Amino acid sequence: MAITSSSSSLISTFFFHSSSFPRSIITKSKSLHFHSPTHSISHPTLFLLNPPPPPQTPSTKTQPLSLPNLSIPKTCLDSLFIFCTSIALSFTLFISNPDSASAFVVTTPRKLQTDELATVRLFQENTPSVVYITNLAVKQDAFTLDVLEVPQGSGSGFVWDKDGHIVTNYHVIRGASDLRVTLADQSTYDAKVVGFDQDKDVAVLSVDAPKDKLRPIPVGVSADLLVGQKVYAIGNPFGLDHTLTTGVISGLRREISSAATGRPIQDVIQTDAAINPGNSGGPLLDSSGNLIGINTAIYSPSGASSGVGFSIPVDTVNGIVDQLVKFGKVTRPILGIKFAPDQSVEQLGVSGVLVLDAPATGPAGKAGLQSTKRDAYGRLILGDIITSVNGKKVTNGSDLYRILDQCEVGEKVVVEVLRGDHKEKIPVILEPKADES
Repeated sequence: MAITSSSSSLISTFFFHSSSFPRSIITKSKSLHFHSPTHSISHPTLFLLNPPPPPQTPSTKTQPLSLPNLSIPKTCLDSLFIFCTSIALSFTLFISNPDSASAFVVTTPRKLQTDELATVRLFQENTPSVVYITNLAVKQDAFTLDVLEVPQGSGSGFVWDKDGHIVTNYHVIRGASDLRVTLADQSTYDAKVVGFDQDKDVAVLSVDAPKDKLRPIPVGVSADLLVGQKVYAIGNPFGLDHTLTTGVISGLRREISSAATGRPIQDVIQTDAAINPGNSGGPLLDSSGNLIGINTAIYSPSGASSGVGFSIPVDTVNGIVDQLVKFGKVTRPILGIKFAPDQSVEQLGVSGVLVLDAPATGPAGKAGLQSTKRDAYGRLILGDIITSVNGKKVTNGSDLYRILDQCEVGEKVVVEVLRGDHKEKIPVILEPKADES
């Protein structure tokens, strides 16, 4: 409610002098009630319980000639002052703008619990680190033959460092002719692919953005995670801008297959935080706001979140990103073989990895491992069955990959195979993949 300066001073004068009122005068005022759109205002009402006595009738008795007493009693002055002040206040309230009465309305701040405040703060602090990635593909119009770039997918990612490196999933950028990255302030930049690891579904992009717009995400560790601790996923599901979902760690050391190569990814984090299409490549955070994983996949027959999501642990991502940033590739050792599905080996009643093909130019072929083949009569002759590597038992393909992930390129390993009805130990020198050399 707007009140002019003159009226404000008048009101303050009124309240200042009210303390000097005689006890015989009691004032009573009704409170102000504001209702929208119509504002009803009750003006102060003054009740005088002990009015001054009425003037007495002059006596007819003859008095000596003298000047009249012009002094006015103090009680009458106070009553007159109260009357004038009340009229002035009423007039001021009458001519004031009712719409400005909202200025006197004090909005009560929203009360949040401690855990709610922590979640709000975590989202506000980490949102600037999360980006939106658009996958563009070149397609030709069937009628005009014009070449157009159309979005074929989207996903999430996060800022890794001030140099403009963006980390996401490989399947988010797979098959793209061009990539665009949208930062939290809605500024968009063309992105270049620095490198990717198809086996672990990790990719690194680069954008030429000002350093003051890049907010690297704080990187944590995933080795000491516990089932039941709270986690938070930030991403762009279904193209919606910066969405936060919460949950807990449902399981640890899970295993999923890479969407690109089918190679197993070990030590994956399972969470019930809602992860939907578009969340891929986004960060999974702990309660301190530190990165503990990359949201990668969900288990759902319908394609929507079913409460079973998977994230690649940050300890695995850390080493991959370092190699991609430095070298543009990941040098991972291989045996250079093709092996049979695990179900086929189980039907044979043996445990291990059956070698289907060991090219002579590969590490295993050079060491003398034998492939599966047929004889002159078309009968199947089984190749070597790998049962252990460096003394570590191999029962399926996942075991073999897990052991090789702990080795380095150029390292000599001892491969134990079942050949026919006897076992042999063969030394093999590991080499990098042909496309990564």
